[in-house]
Formats: sequence, structure tokens, C-alpha cells
Amino acid sequence: MILRVSDVRKSFGEMKVLDGISLEVGKGDVVALLGPSGSGKTTFLRCLNCLETPDSGTMEFAGKTYRMNELSGKEKSEIRKRTGFVFQNFNLFRNKTALENVTEGLIVVRKMGKKEAIAKAEATLEKVGMAAWADHYPSQLSGGQQQRVAIARAIASDPEIVYFDEPTSALDPELAKEVLSVMRMLADEGMTMVVVTHAMDFARNVSKHTVFMEHGVIVESGKTEEFFSSPKKERTKEFLNMEEIR
Repeated sequence: MILRVSDVRKSFGEMKVLDGISLEVGKGDVVALLGPSGSGKTTFLRCLNCLETPDSGTMEFAGKTYRMNELSGKEKSEIRKRTGFVFQNFNLFRNKTALENVTEGLIVVRKMGKKEAIAKAEATLEKVGMAAWADHYPSQLSGGQQQRVAIARAIASDPEIVYFDEPTSALDPELAKEVLSVMRMLADEGMTMVVVTHAMDFARNVSKHTVFMEHGVIVESGKTEEFFSSPKKERTKEFLNMEEIR
């Protein structure tokens, strides 16, 4: 087991966003997090990568146990160094080329030598089909290309787990297909991934486990094949039927 989180809770003022979420992720697992907008999926993902601080919850990761609401700056850095995060809206540095966007974290955070970082970044951009655009700036790239650079940045440091926050929701269907193809390749290579997504085909055909969230709780979760073929909860059936209609 790479990651185990228990009883994660988070409120913004009077609004409960996460109300006791627990999740286990094994090595090589691809976990799809589904649910309507506002169900807490993104907040949960951001808590896992220490971008949000939950009110309570425990995390077992990389052989250590953490109280998620009491993490020190050093512990947060320790966790982030072993993870990758792909944002919905790319979050690339606008004034840096694709290559520089990938090398930045390797040099600044990982303290890798510049020559080694460039070689690593070039290999990673090649992997996601972006080697030919290494010297292009984000403004010169399509949304799908920008997201592939963002994926390269996330995986360049060989993380133990990568979090994807609706990586195709800002893209049109054709560009989304490019990104999902890269993600499928990474899954086939055994990368451990937790993916917040509305892409039902990806969830159904690539993920090993699927979790359905609503109102800050897990309504249903299970092995993907069983989740889609025979959901147990009426609310899950309603959600899947609505997504099929779209």
C-alpha cells in the first residue's frame, strides 16, 4: 500500500466540504474519483498533496504516518517531493519554455544539476510527445500540448504517486483525447495515479478502482468493473445514467 488516508474532514466556515473521507491506494493502482461539481473531489486531492490543510485526518505514506492537520512545512515538502500534481488549468510558467517548465522543479526543488535536469526534462517531454515543442512558450502551445507539458513536469521527478485534478475539463474533445492517451500510457507502465475526472471512458477502461463522491462523502467505491457493471447504490446508478446521456 503506497497511500492510506483515514477520516479526512474539511470545512470552509459553516460548509462541510469533506466529511470523513478514507482511501487506500496500492502501488500501480489507478483510482478514478467521480462525482458532481461541488462534491469535494478537488479539495480532497489538494489535501492529499498538502495544497489544502484539512481539519483532521491521518495519512500513511512512504512508510510514515502523519496527522494531516498538523503537518510541518518540512513534512509537507517531504510529501510533495514524492508526489506529482497535474492541475486542471495547467499552471505553467508563462515566461518559461516547455523545457524550462520541466527543469525548474528539478533544479530548484530537487537540487539536480542543470545538465542532468535538461537531459531528464528532454527525455520526459519525449515520453509525452512534446520533444519537438521544447523551446516553445505556453502561449505558443494548444491547451492539450500545455497539459502534456504539465504532465511531463509532474512525472519528471519519478514520483511515487501522481494526482490529476480534472486534467481534461478545460480542453475540447480532440485535445482531451491527446492527454488521456498519455495518461493511459502512464497507467499501462504501472504509474500510481489518483484522477479526478468526468471522462467516463477513461475511468471505465483505465482505472482499477472507482470512487463516487457527493456532498463530501464517499457514496460508493469498488473495483472499476463491478462499479460500472453493477453499482449498488441508487444514487450511483442515477449519476452514471446521467453521464451516459451527456
